[in-house]
Amino acid sequence: MRQFTQSTTLMGYVTEIKEQDSAFSIKCRSGDELLIHVARETRFQSMQNLDGIDRDRYPNPEDFTQNPSQLVKKYIHSDRLVAVEGVYLEDGENRRLDALNVHLLQTFDGEFLFEQTHWWLTQIARLSDTWLGFLFPNKVTYEIDDFRLYQTNLNIVGLRTDDNLQESSTLSRLIYGLSSAYLLTGSESYLSAARAGVQYQRETFRSLTSDGKHCFWASGKRRTEYSYQLYMTSQNDDDRGTIPLYEQIYALAGLAQYYRITLDWEVLDDILRTIRTFNDFYLDFESKYGKDAFGDYFSHLDYATLSWDSEALGDNQGRKNWNSIGDHIPAYLVNVMIALEPLPITDGNYEEMQKFLETCKKILRTTSTIIIEQFPDPDENVPFVNERFLRNWKPDHDWRWQRNRAVVGHNLKIAWNLTRVANYYYFSADKIATEDCLEAARAKKLADDLMKLADKLGTTMADLGVDLFRGGIFDTLERNPDNGFPIEFPWSNTKDFWQQEQALLAYLILHGCSNESKEQKQEYLRLAQETAAFWNLFFLDQDSKGIFFRVTESGMPVIEGSYGNKGGHAISGYHAFELNYLAHIYISSYVTKQPFCLYFKPNKNCRQRSLNVLPDFVRPNSLQVNRINIDGGERDSFDPDNFRITLSEKEFQLGSEAEIVVELKPL
Repeated sequence: MRQFTQSTTLMGYVTEIKEQDSAFSIKCRSGDELLIHVARETRFQSMQNLDGIDRDRYPNPEDFTQNPSQLVKKYIHSDRLVAVEGVYLEDGENRRLDALNVHLLQTFDGEFLFEQTHWWLTQIARLSDTWLGFLFPNKVTYEIDDFRLYQTNLNIVGLRTDDNLQESSTLSRLIYGLSSAYLLTGSESYLSAARAGVQYQRETFRSLTSDGKHCFWASGKRRTEYSYQLYMTSQNDDDRGTIPLYEQIYALAGLAQYYRITLDWEVLDDILRTIRTFNDFYLDFESKYGKDAFGDYFSHLDYATLSWDSEALGDNQGRKNWNSIGDHIPAYLVNVMIALEPLPITDGNYEEMQKFLETCKKILRTTSTIIIEQFPDPDENVPFVNERFLRNWKPDHDWRWQRNRAVVGHNLKIAWNLTRVANYYYFSADKIATEDCLEAARAKKLADDLMKLADKLGTTMADLGVDLFRGGIFDTLERNPDNGFPIEFPWSNTKDFWQQEQALLAYLILHGCSNESKEQKQEYLRLAQETAAFWNLFFLDQDSKGIFFRVTESGMPVIEGSYGNKGGHAISGYHAFELNYLAHIYISSYVTKQPFCLYFKPNKNCRQRSLNVLPDFVRPNSLQVNRINIDGGERDSFDPDNFRITLSEKEFQLGSEAEIVVELKPL
């Protein structure tokens, strides 16, 4: 090519340093080595968090000057991961890459900045401050009436758009984020906002059946000129006029995380009612997985008939999909089960809680079994899962935009969540090994099968879904490319924020929990580090202190149309907060092995006298309770292997909710 130029981003490990030539070489994940030229205008920058602090503490070499060769000497170290923004030039046989920005991802001593103990705590706090600041200016405590001002759609800065729609599922996602921020930081402001949000969600969107046993959540509410319009059916284009199960599922996300902190029995009642709705209205009663196969759910209901088989549903009639099966696990199931197992010590209602826990266990087993049996493609040459199905589990490759396409983030979300569920069954098998060896063997066999698919998806997506030159995760690919290349993009090679989350959490937990070799687990760690680097470099909006929804392959924000919005149906204070919360826990547990704290504050009127404190489904013998502090007083004696903390009557008679701080120590 003649005088071809292209701005691009590259990420790789330093393989050679040519100080006198003001250049260095990096090796990308693709295996290609590229020579990077440094000029006088090249900037070396330490990666910034949302606090905007410059973390460059590299010492100057002796007789340091700002010339390019000295900059290379100061900042470039062998085997370090760096990201480079630059200009590629090609003219005939001549090729060259000139660096404009060199992003430093590690401290001078080699520690990744995003593996420091405070990195994700800082990020989740700044995100919480931003959301609350834009929605409710000049407040630090919150009441239910404040949430009359909540709205789903926020513009590129974070301010309100003209569409004042309030979606219940996006409100619940924000409540999840605020609750997670409290769990990590103990900031009362975040819990106050979460509490007010829960009250508003329950009072505004909850719709109980006449017998009081079932709960449907209205999809949204919009202000009109003189009043309000409540929408029971979805306003999203993919689901308009129906009650999609995923909206009902995500209406529980915030309630479940909030319940873990507060043990609010009214919130638990609404969770129970909603899951009863799943089992009585969305369940396939002729499921191949047997009678009461809780977890084998249809994806949509017709509001008029409450039927999954109504012709009014169009191409959503009698369908099942990833959302209706798999989304139960991360949205609420993990957190509800952590809160209820071991069963709480309570004055009453014990049998009903036990029955509800058994229902949750059945949903977990059925959904995870369906995923490993139905989602992988029967053709071993197709590496991606199927995501949409007819009632009989025949893949649906004709549905609207998806057709025969793979969402990379869904494949990685499955890898992440199957690993979590495998941890649960390994933990269960270890616990009952001496009491019921047959059930323990069954649980371990299921865990092994779950890990087998999780590892397969993790390694496959590393080859096909990861950008081998720049880092980051692609969005959607054709499942059967016919362009003569390993991958084919139906639209573009862009990258979405929520899919980076799935990748980072998948590779972190696979690093910590995979049954594969030590070398493979280290490869998972490198994938996690590269994904964390791309996230922190290119998805953080340093000006507005928010998250970009979509970026180009090189990390430039895509802001056309609704993609520039900070709030919407698909971006609502959930994925970024979940990433912050679990990245902190996974890095502490599996990478740095540093103790970390979680904060709880049971309601003074709660009916339980115990609190479960596990942060996530974990392998046996991976964590211990290291310290317990209740309202400023340290507990002198406790069982470090008991994750159910008993709470005395005295601790509930201190005049307010008791703040409980639990420090967990990785083993």
